[in-house]
Amino acid sequence: MTSTNTRSMNDPFLLKPAAKDYLWGGNRLNTEFGKNIDLSPLAETWECSVHPAGESIIASGPFKNRTLRSVLESHPEFMGTNAISRSDLPVLVKFIDADQDLSIQVHPDDAYARSHENGQSGKTELWYILDAEPGATIVYGLKYPLSRSEAEEELLRGDFTKYLNYVPVKKGDVFLIKAGTIHAINHGVLAAEIQESSDLTYRLFDYHRLDKNGKERPLNISGALDVADLSALQPPQQPMHVLHYQRGFATERLCRCPYFQVDRVLLNTAVVRSMVPIQTTNYTFRILLCIDGCGVMRTDEDLFFFKGDCIFIPAGSKPAHLHGSAKFLSIEC
Repeated sequence: MTSTNTRSMNDPFLLKPAAKDYLWGGNRLNTEFGKNIDLSPLAETWECSVHPAGESIIASGPFKNRTLRSVLESHPEFMGTNAISRSDLPVLVKFIDADQDLSIQVHPDDAYARSHENGQSGKTELWYILDAEPGATIVYGLKYPLSRSEAEEELLRGDFTKYLNYVPVKKGDVFLIKAGTIHAINHGVLAAEIQESSDLTYRLFDYHRLDKNGKERPLNISGALDVADLSALQPPQQPMHVLHYQRGFATERLCRCPYFQVDRVLLNTAVVRSMVPIQTTNYTFRILLCIDGCGVMRTDEDLFFFKGDCIFIPAGSKPAHLHGSAKFLSIEC
């Protein structure tokens, strides 16, 4: 029988996501990522979240069926010394399936959100493109600079899209979307998103679409123009792909910013015939988002994972060992 002392209680555990049926979503998260969620469309799954708009549920171990928020409130040491001063988990991890274009939007930074949105966090986010149809694009900023009055006039005229930077995307691309950047994911894109724990979105334009109640979704043009970068932005450059190889796995740094660090991890123990150790320090937790493949994580018990699964590894947990053939996004703060 597995011990339930503190040492075993901070073993890694699987998470069950909250789900969103936004009108632009598709069904690939069910068909390709095995979510088995009874929503259509299934636009987003919030894989690791303590946000009140969609909380993750623990799906394995001694805390099974409790919310991640409740466990971290009881055990703040699981977040590590870097995040323990915060009242909640500082990041939110999602899958996104865009069957239609998302709205043209912008997020505030922390300073604006705290002063105008009752102390909430702003939102900087990272997109990792899991798949993209031929010709798929994202919106990243403006092609031409606009003044606030010019932008407002064009938005009211409904002719704003001609100013947008449409950037072609392909599988494996990475985009850091800083707060204040006008942006959108367009149809045919499947992505993982790592972001500040915030649900603040100011819509600039939504193609006059109607929701399930026959109403256009609300815009927040005034708030958006308060925070939007209206200068012309160059299309983002993809990071250098530098793989660091170790026995049984390789890692690649995708992004490091003030809010999170994201690495891609390639696991393949089929040839080395041994298990790869993985460990956190007391400094921070780690989130592993499996984006392909499957395998097992061994601690006191075997934790089997598959494509689409999300694993939370508490700070200071004892070493776990991985075996299998899989790809992960590894997130730390």
